[in-house]
Amino acid sequence: MELLTGLGLATASGLNAYIPLLALGLLSRFTDLITLPHGWAWLENGWVMAIVAVLLVIEIVADKIPALDSVNDAIQTFVRPTSGGIVFGSGTAAQTHAVTDPGAFAQSGQWIPIVVGVLVALVVSLTKSAVRPAANVATAGVAAPVLSTIEDGISIGLVFLAILIPVVVLVVIAALAWAFFKLWRRRRQKAAQPS
Repeated sequence: MELLTGLGLATASGLNAYIPLLALGLLSRFTDLITLPHGWAWLENGWVMAIVAVLLVIEIVADKIPALDSVNDAIQTFVRPTSGGIVFGSGTAAQTHAVTDPGAFAQSGQWIPIVVGVLVALVVSLTKSAVRPAANVATAGVAAPVLSTIEDGISIGLVFLAILIPVVVLVVIAALAWAFFKLWRRRRQKAAQPS
C-alpha cells in the first residue's frame, strides 16, 4: 500500500507540484487521515504551507495562460520531480488511513522512494510538457485553461485516492497513460498528413 500511496502522490506532483505538498501538510496538521513521520514533519509547518499555497496560486494562474503555460512547464520540469520525490518519500513513510504499517519499505533505504518519486513525477511532467504545446497550437490556445483545470482536478483526486484508497491509483494512472498515448498518437498522425 505504501508504494501505491507514493505512486499516486508522485503522479499528482507530475501534474501540479504544489497540490500534493500542500495537501500532505494540511491533512497531517489538521486531520487524522495522515501522520507524517518526524523527518517529514516540516511539510505541516505553517510557513512552509503558506509558501506552497502562494506558489500554488502562481502555478494555477500561469498554467492557464497560453504560451505562458509552456514557460511555466519548462520551469516546473525541475520543480515537479523534486515535489514528486518529497511526496513519494513522505507518503511511503507516513501512516495514512489506508496504510497502517509504514515500516519496512521506507526504512530499508530511505533514498529509494525519493528517487522513484522523482522519476515518476518527471515522466508525467515531461509527458504533460510534450502534449500541451501541441494542444495549444491545434486549438489556438483555447485548450490551455481547460487542460490545466483538468490536470489540477486529477492531481487533487489522485492525492485523496492515494491517501484513502491507494489501490484505485493504478486504475487512474492506467487511464492517464491511455489518454496521453491517444493524444500523442493523434498528434503524430496529424504531423504525418500532408498539408
